[in-house]
Amino acid sequence: MRNSAPEPHATMLTGHDPKRPAHKSFRWRRSFWTYLQERRQRLLALFSLATILLGGLIYLLFSPDAGRLVWAGSIAVALVPLSYSVLRSVLRGDVGVDVIALVSMGGSLLLGEYLAGAVIALMLSGGNALEGAAVRRARRELTALLERAPKIAHRRQGDELEEIPVEEVGVGNVVLVRAGEVVPVDGVVVKGQAVVDESTLTGEPLPVSYEEGGMIRSGAIDAGEAFDLRATRPATESAYASIVRLVRSAEEQRAPFVRLADRYALFFLPVTAVIAGAAWILSGEAVRALAVFVVATPCPLILAAPIALISGISRAAGSGIILKGATAIEKLGTAHTVLLDKTGTLTLGTPEIEHVLSFRDFDSDEVLRLAASVDQLSAHVLAEALVRGARHRGLALEFPEGVVENPGQGIEGKIDGRRVAVGSTIWLRERGYKPEEADERLLEDGSASGRAKVLVGVDGHTIGEIIMGDHLRSDTSQLVERLHGAGVGQVAVVTGDQRAVAEEIGQQVGVDHVYAEQSPEDKLEVVRSARSHPGWQPVVMVGDGVNDAPALALADVGIAMGSAGATVSSETADAVVTVDRIGRVADAILIGKRSFGIARQSVMVGMSLSIVAMIFAAFGYISPVAGALLQEVIDVAVILNALRALRA
Repeated sequence: MRNSAPEPHATMLTGHDPKRPAHKSFRWRRSFWTYLQERRQRLLALFSLATILLGGLIYLLFSPDAGRLVWAGSIAVALVPLSYSVLRSVLRGDVGVDVIALVSMGGSLLLGEYLAGAVIALMLSGGNALEGAAVRRARRELTALLERAPKIAHRRQGDELEEIPVEEVGVGNVVLVRAGEVVPVDGVVVKGQAVVDESTLTGEPLPVSYEEGGMIRSGAIDAGEAFDLRATRPATESAYASIVRLVRSAEEQRAPFVRLADRYALFFLPVTAVIAGAAWILSGEAVRALAVFVVATPCPLILAAPIALISGISRAAGSGIILKGATAIEKLGTAHTVLLDKTGTLTLGTPEIEHVLSFRDFDSDEVLRLAASVDQLSAHVLAEALVRGARHRGLALEFPEGVVENPGQGIEGKIDGRRVAVGSTIWLRERGYKPEEADERLLEDGSASGRAKVLVGVDGHTIGEIIMGDHLRSDTSQLVERLHGAGVGQVAVVTGDQRAVAEEIGQQVGVDHVYAEQSPEDKLEVVRSARSHPGWQPVVMVGDGVNDAPALALADVGIAMGSAGATVSSETADAVVTVDRIGRVADAILIGKRSFGIARQSVMVGMSLSIVAMIFAAFGYISPVAGALLQEVIDVAVILNALRALRA
């Protein structure tokens, strides 16, 4: 008896219909072609090496002329893809040093220097293969992020589990995360204790524990027992999906420094031609001109610049910093000004309980317990902070009844038969409470401006108030010192907060300038002014909110503190810090300076060595064969030097 239809979701999850063998054959052919394309340079290098060895054996053991013909064949095979590549570049108006390789190999055929031409073919294909391997090594962190993207989720449907594509998980769905699995969506732990490994997201090696009610980002790995998670946003809007989009964007962009390398190539090509022509004219030996072209093939700067910058991107990804392209790392490497938003950037961006004042024979724990019990049904940021703070203190919360809420003002409900109201002074007064006592106590307490107060009332009487504050990040104290040490001349706070609060924060952090009470339009003007100020460019803007997005887009480099997930700021920024540490901004600049410095060093050293070798070749001290081998050594040296950007 024939089998029935395949299991549910099999086609959806694999993308393959078992009833269509032709499709399988097509996929096999496409995979094989992709395999050949990815390994083309490696196969060409192996072919060139094999023909050189085979030609050498024939030359020594049988016939020198036959061995030379094998080498000539190797040159002819290598010239086909090279000629096609150069033609395409010329039609695009992008003339690079591949022209030098083309001239060298063509000249080798014309002048009978077949072994030199074969070595150039090996050098060119081997260098490209080595470059590809180096780029793959440098992109390892980025590739790991892409490969770990969750594909499926186990959704609870009553007492049953349903395996579905992660894209089908909706807000409010409960999914089971098994041991060792990647968390598929952002959500709240609703059952069990979650112990997760966030090292790929944040760079932190130790597992992190979350109790019920704890927020977990997608992309973390369950390092403990299974737990249930309630999705708080669709998978396409999750933190990990945002990171994957940024990584793909980073892989697709090309750095201005690589275009700068192309401009170096435009300079390098005529210099090579002039030296080769002079050598030929003065000596009367065309082979000297060929030797000059050989030692200039291929130009090390084309290999070194992208490898060093991609290595820097990979190094940053391993530290929880996603860069959208090598453009960002180049500008970070030359940054002179850093502008910092306050809320959510220098501070945690999530209010915390500073202290609780209690009246009318209520103690502070009871005031907080009643307030948090009602606030369980509110989505306000202060309500979430109250509930989180109460649970952290181990208070037992009751579920409220008859809840009425005015979003942004307050909430009221019944707890244990008592009417409890939580909110602003206006809200409590409208609900029949008397907040005057709390106002007097607040004045006596002397809480500084910039903090929020939440009043709590029971059965028409105000029983207390809770003071909320947004605290500085733990690693903020050393930020400015590290930035100055990295060569940043100006560090400023740019915030919409009151001047007194902004200056207090600025003094604590140690910044050079404070711009307070700035609207989004004002922040744009600050960025524009900094970019036009002599000696302040490039300008780096760091923020986290929607109101920071225009300034992030205008700055030379926008860095978003995007650990909470995908926001407008992270979409418009050039870099996203995926961990709640402002110190990663200094890390990003240091990585940028190191990577850009190594790229520039590799370019200059490689070009200098090539020019010296060209001069020696022009005077007849280097033969075409020796020049090809020497240039290979130079290329390997600059590639290895560029890979230093991967190290801390």
